[in-house]
Amino acid sequence: MQKMRVKLASIFFFFFFFLFSSTAAFNITKLLGQYPEFGAFNDYLTKTKISDQINRRQTITVLALDNATIAPLSGKPLDVITDILSDHVVLDYFGIPKIKRLLENKKSSLLTTLYQTSGQAVNQQGFLNVSFDADGDIAFGSGAKGSPLVAKLVKSVAAQPYNISVLQVSAPIVAPGIDPNPSPPPPPAPKKTPPPKKSPAEAPGPSDEDADGPVADTPADAPEAESPEADAPGSSDSPASSPPKPADDEDEDEAPAPSKSGSSRAQVASAFVCVGMMTSLLSFFKAL
Repeated sequence: MQKMRVKLASIFFFFFFFLFSSTAAFNITKLLGQYPEFGAFNDYLTKTKISDQINRRQTITVLALDNATIAPLSGKPLDVITDILSDHVVLDYFGIPKIKRLLENKKSSLLTTLYQTSGQAVNQQGFLNVSFDADGDIAFGSGAKGSPLVAKLVKSVAAQPYNISVLQVSAPIVAPGIDPNPSPPPPPAPKKTPPPKKSPAEAPGPSDEDADGPVADTPADAPEAESPEADAPGSSDSPASSPPKPADDEDEDEAPAPSKSGSSRAQVASAFVCVGMMTSLLSFFKAL
């Protein structure tokens, strides 16, 4: 009887191990592996074991850095890189539309990061501040008091609502006190300036055909209505050369969602298999 109980416990252990391992919502390493421009960031997530922590969660947002932007972290101790990148993992799902809705009624908001769960965070080092900057763009900074907004939201890289969202940011976010030898901050982005106004069109010079023809006796005799410049539409009347920008709410939908349907189908199939196995096991042991 004792041996039977041991066997039963072993079977249930493997059953639940199979259940939880087969229903993982996503794999951040495979997801970022589809984007070579984030190869260095993906490697750091693997070396620091942050990828394992991300994959164990059901809801997450990753603020990704491309290969050029993450370069200042190279050469730093691995534990420092771990702490910095842990602050780039938000413990909730945030697509661009959700962030904009969050900021509709408040100037800024604090987001909890993976670094907060490490037990090392002090003075709100484990939080990120998200707000609109002076240019009206979404920007992030450390949640520590007095920290500036240092990273602009660039774009949505990938999304699997409402499990994982990968957003690209323009610079590393380093909370005060995490890095003993911080890199100099990146130069501020140039302010957006409106295009220069076009000066009024000048009357065109005579064409080659006019040069060969007879010259009018006085400039007043030339009819102004026939001037080609007068007939041409002004710059304000010309149609836009590019299509209108899509609405903000479409950003989340347009972000790639790799293997979303495949993952959902696999989870459903795994659940049915597990339920079937459980039913069979219970029937078997009742028959004993």
